[in-house]
Amino acid sequence: MNAVDFEAFVARLADAAGEATLPFFRSALGAQNKGGKGAFDPVTEADHAAEVAMRRLIEGQFPGHGIIGEEFGSKNEDAPYVWVLDPIDGTKSFISGLPMWGTLIGLKHNGQPCYGMMSQPFTRERFFGDGKASFWTGPAHRGQGQERRKLRTRACAEISEATVMTTSPRLFAPEKRDAYLRVENAARLPRYGGDCYAYCALAAGHVDLVIEDGLNAYDIVALIPIIEGAGGVVTNWDGGDAAQGGSIIAAGDPAVHETAMKLLRA
Repeated sequence: MNAVDFEAFVARLADAAGEATLPFFRSALGAQNKGGKGAFDPVTEADHAAEVAMRRLIEGQFPGHGIIGEEFGSKNEDAPYVWVLDPIDGTKSFISGLPMWGTLIGLKHNGQPCYGMMSQPFTRERFFGDGKASFWTGPAHRGQGQERRKLRTRACAEISEATVMTTSPRLFAPEKRDAYLRVENAARLPRYGGDCYAYCALAAGHVDLVIEDGLNAYDIVALIPIIEGAGGVVTNWDGGDAAQGGSIIAAGDPAVHETAMKLLRA
């Protein structure tokens, strides 16, 4: 498939996930805790339904492709093409009735992220990219229909001018929380929450840094091509490949990425 074909098929996956999740959003949906003792890691019927719907489409269209999903594990993950799915990234926001969640659909080719989409069906927004260019589609500000815009990160060379986001400082391992707080204390504006939405706000030029810890591959693979296609940088805290998850830093400007990395290592 070429890039246009990927876009069309990923849109089908996003449609299927949205049809599965939206009936549950802001309903009396209950959540199970799949975390360990003392941890709350919720999963819902909507998570399961959305991943099942996407897996069926992929298996029907591309039976030779691999799949890594948050809810139903891995299949054929050594294949040249592997789909990486998070049906609801931001489940805690989802069960709280807040629209700061989305479906993450990533594709790796020979181990490297090559295409990604974040779909937010409630706001009818989609952020997607192939590492070379990234786009947003959403409701038109004037009149009917959908609008499409190319995404671009904003210039921000100084940490003192930066807006930094993280889902919650409580999610950092204790030994890494102080490192994150060094960056937060140097930045102009810290904001919490957002999950996948924070990375898309960075790609759209509204946020300068997103710093998190303890991510899985399905939390970040789809977002890498979106950020890089918009001109941003995303690595782990050692400056290496972010696709395996772990401690992640994304920046809209390479200069602020470098400064933040120094503060994290201090």
